[in-house]
Amino acid sequence: MVRVRGGGVAAAVVLVVMFGAGGCDGTTLGSAGPEESASGANGGANGGANGGGGGAALAAVDSLTVKGRAPKTGYARDRFGSAWADTDSNKCDTRDDILIRDLAGVKFRSGDDCKVASGELEPDPYSGKDVKFTRGRSEVDIDHIVALSDAWQKGAKYWDPSKRIALANDPLNLRAVDASTNRSKGDGDAATWLPPNKAYRCTYVANQVAVKKKYELWVTEAEKAAMKKVLSGCGGQKLPTGGNPTSAPARFHAS
Repeated sequence: MVRVRGGGVAAAVVLVVMFGAGGCDGTTLGSAGPEESASGANGGANGGANGGGGGAALAAVDSLTVKGRAPKTGYARDRFGSAWADTDSNKCDTRDDILIRDLAGVKFRSGDDCKVASGELEPDPYSGKDVKFTRGRSEVDIDHIVALSDAWQKGAKYWDPSKRIALANDPLNLRAVDASTNRSKGDGDAATWLPPNKAYRCTYVANQVAVKKKYELWVTEAEKAAMKKVLSGCGGQKLPTGGNPTSAPARFHAS
């Protein structure tokens, strides 16, 4: 037996994450993610259609440091701590926090307000299609919008482990998405991978810019050019803000 919690939104996540999504306008928090209703996933395309570039997200691209991609040597997932650590101390692991935030019609395991049993992406932002989530199956992934391997090659290798753990569990850098679409991304940046759903690209790239700016990660020349190309057609795209602190609590450790 499972129970439904209204809206599928965790209060702890709602309070800490503010997201300028949906192209030109910041909308309200909904099943598609922070400050983005399910219909807001199409806002990026609408923003481009409404005209010119500009906007905080595009302006922020020029604040990012440009360097070449460093070698991947030394990268391992455990350099960013154990997966889905409860760094916000709300008694739910990070994966379930994001499922609660992003899925519609969330149902929980009986007697557990954290463990999501089922729900649906309406729609999945990367593919634009509706995707059902059932615990124990692999239709839905939690994507690191800035991939951890990409972060490692663009500054995270030199960080204190606490900062790497924070990045890996920051709601600003996480989104529930269609698993098969996500797995085509690998550790790609904006120069090598964009969501097939073109209506979501403004939001997606703005989110990558926000994460890289927040954590002081650098970008390559090709990546910067790709970010500017997308955002120049997004008509005043806002820069997402919020998420967790950039240092995890001292009780968490990484190799």
